[in-house]
Amino acid sequence: MDASAVAALGLRMIQGVNEQRNWQQYPLFGVPIDVLSVDGTLDLIDRVIGNRDTLHIGVVNAAKLVNMRRDELLRESVLESDIILADGMAVVWALRILGKRLPGRVPGIDLMFGMLKRGQSRGYRVYCLGASEEVVSTVVARIESDFPGVEVAGYRNGYFKPEDEAEIVENIKASRADMLFVAISPPKKEQFMGRWAKEMNIPVCHGVGGSFDVMAGKVRRAPELWQKMGMEWLYRVVQEPRRMWRRYLVTNTLFGWMLIREWFARLWPGKQPRVE
Repeated sequence: MDASAVAALGLRMIQGVNEQRNWQQYPLFGVPIDVLSVDGTLDLIDRVIGNRDTLHIGVVNAAKLVNMRRDELLRESVLESDIILADGMAVVWALRILGKRLPGRVPGIDLMFGMLKRGQSRGYRVYCLGASEEVVSTVVARIESDFPGVEVAGYRNGYFKPEDEAEIVENIKASRADMLFVAISPPKKEQFMGRWAKEMNIPVCHGVGGSFDVMAGKVRRAPELWQKMGMEWLYRVVQEPRRMWRRYLVTNTLFGWMLIREWFARLWPGKQPRVE
C-alpha cells in the first residue's frame, strides 16, 4: 500500500516498521493528530525498540499549532514526525468541538516518565540532549537514582552552534541509545529532530521541551487538577508572568480564531481555512 492510500484510510506507516499501524488520524488545521493514548504510545515504543525500528515522536499544543501556521520550517519539521500527539488539552477540546474524540492528551513529560519507568525492567539506554549543563546533569543524576534499570548512554547541554550539530549527532549515534530525549525550545528542537532523526539511527526520538527543567526542580509542574482543566499554561504564567503572559495571550487568541475558521470551513467544505 502506498503512502497516499494509507493517508486516505486515516492510517500512518511508521518509518522502518514493516507492519501497518491500524490507528486513525484526525486532521486539525492540516496537521494529522494520531489517535493514541499514553499507554498505547508506550506499547508502540516498546515494539519499536524491540524491533530496532525507528520512531520520531512529535507533539503539538495550541501555541505550536499557531506557530506552525506562521513558520513553514517549523511546520515541515513537525510533519516529518512519524506520529504527532496531542500534548495540550486545547487540541483535545478543539477536535471534540469538530466532532472527533481522542482518548485524551499525551503530555510529553508523562510520555518521558513512562518511557523511563518501562525502561527500568527492559534495560533501555537513553541519551539526554538539551537545557543548561546544570539542569541536564541533574536530570542524569535523577534518572540514575530514580530509574536504576535505565542506562544513561550519554548527555549534552542544549547550547550549541549549528556547526556543532554534525559532531553531536555522531556522538548520539555512537552511544547506541534506545531513546533520545531532546529538551530544546521550539522551533530549534523540531528543526534539529527533523534534520537528524534518520541520521542518528536511534529507535525512539522524543522532543520533551521543558521537561528537564521540571525533572531538575527548576520549574514546578501544574497540580493535577490544573492539568485536567487544561490550565497548565495559566499556571506557567503565574510562575513567570513577565515572560509568559503576552505569549499565551497572543497564541491562545489566535488558536481560538483558527478553530472558529476550521469549524465554519467544515460546515461549508468548499471553504477550507488557509494555512499561512
